[in-house]
Amino acid sequence: MELVWPEPEYLRSYCDALRRGWSPNNLRPQVAQEELAAIQNNPDAYFQRIVNFEGGGAGVKLPDGTVVPRLPGYRKWLWDGEFCGSIQLRWPPLAGGALPDYCLGHIGYSVVPWKQRRGYATRALALLLPQARHRGLLQVEITTSPENTASQQVILANGGVLVEEFEKLASLGGGRELRFRIAL
Repeated sequence: MELVWPEPEYLRSYCDALRRGWSPNNLRPQVAQEELAAIQNNPDAYFQRIVNFEGGGAGVKLPDGTVVPRLPGYRKWLWDGEFCGSIQLRWPPLAGGALPDYCLGHIGYSVVPWKQRRGYATRALALLLPQARHRGLLQVEITTSPENTASQQVILANGGVLVEEFEKLASLGGGRELRFRIAL
């Protein structure tokens, strides 16, 4: 498995995963249909939105419908001959600044259900951490639910340390969440 930049040559496989019910956003599963529509409408604009080193542009819709500013960041796709998931890195617009409270962490990832339990998420995170360091981050925060032991194992396997359990903002759906930190 490798990380690839989202490119037209991978798009058919990515869209297939979206049509099969996978979503790159665990807080808003309906994002899958929004992504398919955006790709159909203007694939170039779609790629510019998910690989956006400056931030800005169209905002990000939270689960409660609130739209917040888009942070600088990018998504890479997990590829093993076909699309198998995505991993996203985002960072504050000001170097050394903190993430806004509406952003749960620097990194988010998801593996399609039919490719899970193969170590892909663990490898993807390991491959992304040097890129986060290259962006000037000294540490990254990653959150997951207390029930998601598979994600916790991915984070711990990559040097993550549990920092706290906290309550997510209502705009993010509420509920308990665990925050891990990985020193870079």
